Parts: sequence; C-alpha cells; structure tokens
Amino acid sequence: MPGLRTAGENESVDALSWVGGLVEVLLTLFFFLVQTWFLASVSRRLLGVPVGWPRSILVAFMLTLFFSAAVRLFLGAAGLDSPESVSRDPAAAVLVAGLSALWTFALGVAVLMACEIMVPTGTLPNPFSWLQSARTHSRQAGRYTEVVRIASRHGLALGFRGLSRHARDREERTARALRQTLEEAGVTFVKLGQMLSTRSDLLPAAYIRELSRLQSEVQPEPWDRIRQALDRELGKPALDVFSHVDHAPLAAASVAQVHTATLNPLEPDHAQRDVVLKIQRPSALEQVSLDISIIEQLARWLERTAPWARRLGAVALARGFADSLTEELDYRVEAENTRALAHAVRGEELRVPQVHEELSTERLLVMERLQGIPLGRAGEQLAALNPAARRDLARTLLRATIGQLTVDGVFHADLHPGNVLLCEDGRLALLDFGSVGRLESGSRRALASLLFAIDADDERLAGDALLELLDPPTRLDERRLTRELGQLMVRFRGGFGPQGGAALFGKLFTLVLDHGFAVPPQIAAAFRALAALEGTLRLLDPDFDVIAEARALGSDHLEQEFTPERLKTELSRQALTLLPTLARLPRRVDRLADALEQGTLTARVRVLADDGDRGFLTRLFQQLIVAVLAAAATIGAVLLILDDSGPSLTASLSWHSFFGFTLLFAGFVLALRAVTLAFRGSSGSGPHPSGERDRGH
Repeated sequence: MPGLRTAGENESVDALSWVGGLVEVLLTLFFFLVQTWFLASVSRRLLGVPVGWPRSILVAFMLTLFFSAAVRLFLGAAGLDSPESVSRDPAAAVLVAGLSALWTFALGVAVLMACEIMVPTGTLPNPFSWLQSARTHSRQAGRYTEVVRIASRHGLALGFRGLSRHARDREERTARALRQTLEEAGVTFVKLGQMLSTRSDLLPAAYIRELSRLQSEVQPEPWDRIRQALDRELGKPALDVFSHVDHAPLAAASVAQVHTATLNPLEPDHAQRDVVLKIQRPSALEQVSLDISIIEQLARWLERTAPWARRLGAVALARGFADSLTEELDYRVEAENTRALAHAVRGEELRVPQVHEELSTERLLVMERLQGIPLGRAGEQLAALNPAARRDLARTLLRATIGQLTVDGVFHADLHPGNVLLCEDGRLALLDFGSVGRLESGSRRALASLLFAIDADDERLAGDALLELLDPPTRLDERRLTRELGQLMVRFRGGFGPQGGAALFGKLFTLVLDHGFAVPPQIAAAFRALAALEGTLRLLDPDFDVIAEARALGSDHLEQEFTPERLKTELSRQALTLLPTLARLPRRVDRLADALEQGTLTARVRVLADDGDRGFLTRLFQQLIVAVLAAAATIGAVLLILDDSGPSLTASLSWHSFFGFTLLFAGFVLALRAVTLAFRGSSGSGPHPSGERDRGH
C-alpha cells in the first residue's frame, strides 16, 4: 500500500511538472511574441516610413534571439563579466544591460533601413502571389532564354554593341541579324518588326529595308480547334448560326484566321448572306501576352546597356507596341473602327463591310463578305480598265483618305494593296480595320494647313503648321527651320512625280528630327498612312502624283473650313464663349483705374499655394531638423565619451561615458531616420496611407 501511494504521488508530481513546464513554455512564447511585435512597431515608428510588417517582425525576431548575447558582451566590456561583480553592483548591471538593449535595437533599425533602401516595401511579392505566379515566371524564363538564344545565334548582341561605331557594313549585318531573329522568334516579334519598319523617323534606312522584308509564315490552325473556338464565342453550335462554314481558311495570319460562311436563313433577323469570320487563334492571347513581357524586358535591358536604345526610347516604343497589339486582339475595337470608317467615307464611292454586331465578340468578328479581289492581285482587272477610270479610282481613294485626315479625324492607317479590294461592281472597298488612327481637331487643321502651305509655297505657314502639329524642342531655331522648309519646297515646287511622295515625307521627317521635334504616334501614323497609300495609288495609276493631288485636296478642305457659313458658325461659337468675359471687362478696368489713381493697387501672391509644394517643403524641413538633431546628439555624445573626468559607474565605465553612449544611441537612430526619409523622398515615394503598402516584404 505505501508503495502504491508513492507511485501515485509520483505520477501526480510528474503531471504537475508537465503542466507547469507547458505553462512556462506558453508564457515564454507569449512574451517572446509580444516583445517581437513591440520591437517591430517601435522600429517602424522610429524610421518614419511604413516598413512592411513581414520584414519588421523578422528583424525583431532576430534581435530577440541575439539579445542575451549582446547583454553578455556589454557587461564584459563594462567589467561586469562574472556573477560576483554583478551581485556586488546590481544597479550598474541593470543600466549596462539597458544600454545593450538600446544598441541591439539600434542595430535592428539599421538593418531595416538598409533593407528599405535596397528593396523598398512593396517591390517584392508576398509568398502567396509568388507561388501563384511561379508557373508563369517559369514559362517567361523559358521563353526569354529561347529568344536570347535565337538572338545570340544570329549574332545580334554583338551587332548591338557595335552600333556606336556607325560602320556601314556593321549596320547592314546587324539589321539583317535583327530581321532573322524576329522571324525565328515568332509571330509577335514579326509584328514588332513590321511596326518598326514603318518608323523611318526612328530607324536608319538599312533597318527599314531589312524589316520591310519580314514575312510571317503561319500554318493554318486545324479546323477542329477553330470550330471549338467558334462554338465557344457564339455560345451555341456554329451550324445553328451559319448554314455553311468553309473549313479551309481564306487567309491565315499570325493571331487569327479568316473563314467564309453563310448565315442561316432560319435564324431570326438573318437573311442568307455570305459573311467573313475572323477568328482569333485559341492560343494567340496567351502567347502574345508572354511575348510582350519578353519584349518589355529586352527593351529595358537595351536602354540600360545601349546609348542608341536610350535615344530611341526603347521602353516607350515597347509599351506603345504592347498597347497596340493588345487592342488588335480585341475585335470589339476593330468593329468600332469599322463603323467609324464607314461613317468617315460616307458620300464617297468606297465600300466598307457591314459588321454583324450581334454575332461579334472580343475574339470573333463577323462581317459582310464583299465580292472582289485585293489590288495586289488585281493586275488583269486593272489592265482592263481605261486610264481615266483608274485615275478616278485613285483620286477617290486619296480624296477619302485626305477627308479622313483633315475632316473626320478617323483614318485607316494601313492602306497597303492587300487592304484595298477592287469589287466586282468597279468600286473600291477597304478591309482590315485593326490599325486605325485618330486626330483631334487641332491636329486636323494643322495637317490641312501644312498641305495648303506646301501648295501655296509659304514656308512660314508651313513652319507654324509643324509647330502646331508636332512637339517642338525647348530651344528651337525657328529662322533656320523656316529657311530649310523653304529650300525643301523649292526643291519639289515643279512637281513630285510618281514617286515623289515617299521622297517628300522622308526629307520632311529628316528635317523635323534634325531640329529636335518629337513626332506624336498619331501624327506619325498619319504620315505613314499617306506613305503606304502611295504604293496602292501607283497600282491604280502609275503616273498618279500623290503629293500634288494631296496638297490640292488639302487646300480644298482648308478652303471649305473658311466658307462664310463656317466662319459665321465659328464666330458665333467664339462670341458665346467670350461674351461673359467682355461683359465683366469694363467694370474690372474701371476698378483697376480707380485703384491706380488712389494708389491702392496691390497684388496678392499666394506663395506655395500648391499642396504638393507645401508638402515638399514640409518634408524638407522635417529632414533638416532630424539631421540637425542627429548631428548635435552625436557631437555631444562624442564629447562625453572622450571626457575622462567624472564619477565611475563601474571599474571600466564612467557616468559620462554611459550618458555619452546613451546620447549616441539617440543620434544614431535620428541619423537612420534622416537617411531613410532622404532615400524615400528621392525615389518619389513618400509616406503612404496606413496599410496601403504594408503588404510587402
């Protein structure tokens, strides 16, 4: 019996010990977490910027782990390295331990400051989003490696490094390597090259020649995949909407295929009409999105490593291309462009296919099928027409384009021979409205004025039109610009000839770029549209003088703007705008005259009226005050530490030194705060609302 009680008592004691140990561990963990949270909160407050919670807690956790080691180090330096010395002077030991805690904390704040300067909060993804995007990053890395390997195989990287030498043969080799790289890299890069081939204002002639040869050889998508995509976009089987769909594509492009079909007459509001289906390839959007990210990465790398890329603005070009290609993948935009162009060519002998909006979606475009043949393959049909009919067709197409540019402001930006159809009824039709430009009223008037000035041989008016049309540099020699414009117009005064349009545009682009003008993308698209149109017009009429006709049409449109009716309307509109101001003007002039006569005229100037200016000065004064306090505390601390006089706290530490190290801690923390604020201010990121940027690491 006594032995049994002893065993039970032992079990009770063991149970109580286990519970007591568990409670001790939980309390230790609780105080550990509270201490970590407290250190993280105070660190964020002292730095004055919303440092991310994850990194703050991590640094505080590390400080908590190393705190005991820091205390032993400080006690040893103060001569309190044994239990006997600590027991003899416990108050001094507590003070030294407190000082060690302060400097351990200061070290943690310094680590946080370094992290915030090198990798600001918000620049790293949180672990969850990183895991979710790991697959995407892996695919991007694989595709990026593939593109870089292709470029290296063609010697493109070596060519880019040699561009600064301006050697003709090296430029030719680099241009050829660029074309070969883009062709092998795939359809997105081919489209990038085709876009760059139209920017003669940016690239040398060797690059324009090579990139103009880019071809995209694309195999048609299997019909089964196209049918599935068609059913998905229609929301029902395709044969419920169409009585027939041709399985063989009429054309296969890089991101889409074109099939012919016939509407099902049994469907409501559908007659039995032939239509064209433009269907986006199922994998096009994903592939283009991946390639766009690669192109933007390459552009950023080129701007960092190549001076010529910085001059061209490679990143801005890549972003513009990405926006254009993303818009091209949304067929609702193309449907809207088609409607806008149909309205712009109203009254002309030009046809634009009708869009079936009820069947069109983001990735499917259903349009009326026009019977005809593209001009690029219509040699026999054009040869059968008499010269007068061909000239009328060319004049009609040019008149419609000039009207789009100078009146409507919506224009087809890619009128090459493949996008103009010669219909069976003898009229022309426009196709492919994925590339459509828009000009606001000011640019339209300036463009018409430029054509009018060239026709009138007025270099001053031409210079004023260019100043309105383009973005002039800060320091522009207007006299030199006017003089060179006059020389250019004298050179082409006698007529431009059948190939004079491209020459004029080339000389004009060279002139404005030499003077430092920036060409807005839409203006470049307008000139590009006229340059591309020239080849189409020459197919219609080999002797057609594009610029001579264009400047005459521009003059006609400009003269139409100044008819008595239009002038009356414009004057009425301006009068309605200015009438309230004119009504108040006499009273204001009278008050000014009275104030001048009485000597009471004053001017009220609000200095720093803008909130941004006030905020900037406030932050500047804060940084200045913190820096001054940090410097004062540091100087005072150094003086106290170097002072050997005064009472001793321990055998190795005087009271003056103790207060000096304490004051130095304050100066150190203030200096960290000043440096952090300075770096955050210079990077353009000031304090943010609480929680807005605290999600980062």
